[in-house]
Amino acid sequence: MTLLPQEVIRRKRDGGELDADAIRAFVEGLTSGTVKNEQVSAFAMAVFFRGMSLDERVALTLAMRDSGRVMTWKGFDGPIIDKHSTGGIGDTVSLMLAPALAACGCYVPMISGRGLGHTGGTLDKLDSIPGYRTNPDNALFQRTVREAGCAIIGQTDDLAPADRKFYAIRDVTGTVESLDLITASILSKKLAAGLDALVLDVKCGTGAFMATRADAQSLAESLVTVANGAGTRTTALLTDMNEPLADAAGNALEVNVAVDILTGRLTTGRLYDITLALGATLLFMTGQAASEADGHARMVDSLDSGQAAERFSRMVRALGGPADFLENSTAYLNPAPVSRDVMPEERGFVQAIDTRAIGIAVIELGGGRRAVTDPIDPSVGFSNLAGIGDNVGPDVEIATVHAASADAAERAAERIRGAYRIGPDAPDQTALILDRIGA
Repeated sequence: MTLLPQEVIRRKRDGGELDADAIRAFVEGLTSGTVKNEQVSAFAMAVFFRGMSLDERVALTLAMRDSGRVMTWKGFDGPIIDKHSTGGIGDTVSLMLAPALAACGCYVPMISGRGLGHTGGTLDKLDSIPGYRTNPDNALFQRTVREAGCAIIGQTDDLAPADRKFYAIRDVTGTVESLDLITASILSKKLAAGLDALVLDVKCGTGAFMATRADAQSLAESLVTVANGAGTRTTALLTDMNEPLADAAGNALEVNVAVDILTGRLTTGRLYDITLALGATLLFMTGQAASEADGHARMVDSLDSGQAAERFSRMVRALGGPADFLENSTAYLNPAPVSRDVMPEERGFVQAIDTRAIGIAVIELGGGRRAVTDPIDPSVGFSNLAGIGDNVGPDVEIATVHAASADAAERAAERIRGAYRIGPDAPDQTALILDRIGA
């Protein structure tokens, strides 16, 4: 017997466990509108305080996945895979990872998002590329994946529509932070893409949503357990976000870094290393590599040989961008009117960075949104960001600010200075990959 919505709420409010049929019926009602917003709010609050068992999390994730289209990939001769990052600063991994994996024989239908809070969004970065369509119809999406091996787009209207409705209500009812609901929200969208395997980059530190390692570990374990329970092979890497992943923050500036990696001009650094690690994990998970080391070598070769760059160019062209974007990226990514180096007031080594403050500074420059409807200036942000352990001083910048005006540049420079703590001794370096959860 299907429970009435109010009985579902009551059972969870009182600490009871819901079966899959009750959860599925509630989500179907949420999607159709027969379950009202106030009932969804009450359910979210009950889950927030009472929590969910593993079986309930899996049932909620699958019900939200099945609220819309679940994509199928018949006739594709390689594994269908993807990556999800919990967000950070300077995280442009997707732009290299997807084409590199495509060059290794995989297909990557990557459903990405826009900036959230202080973190940048992959779609906002791709909007820097003239003509690139982040919202193609399903036919173009599948055709691009088949022809280029990868396509990075936004969530379509028919993928996990229950999640959009549920999230909007959670956002205004103080229930966003629920581990159970975060897990279902992230995974329902990813699993709706019809994946064979998924790797998660769960970040912790001053630039992450999960600032503490313990919180990030809990989220990673929840995501991995539920995704595997839902039938998708999933592994998570717990990674450090106590400093920007790249030396740039801001949409076009981060695309420039991705171009440098794809074209072989940049072959070192944290962004490069995490891209290889995530790719190697997926290649080994799907049997495309004999070991993690073999997967790492295949990823390096895909970048060094230019095959990843060629796949990226195919994707950009298929989705409406310039055919010669990689060759002439500087002509397409217009610089900001004002740029200036930001010097610290003292000499020494970078001890710590308030990475979240850098993300906020990008938003204040116009490179992110204060409200959903705000336009974004893709040219603004920071380049040449110093990392932890770098030796800086009055003659060695901690960043270069790119701004629409001199006044905006000055305000951003002050915020950046405040984000850096400098001392006389070189600090110990933190590992980039802190842990691995799952197979």
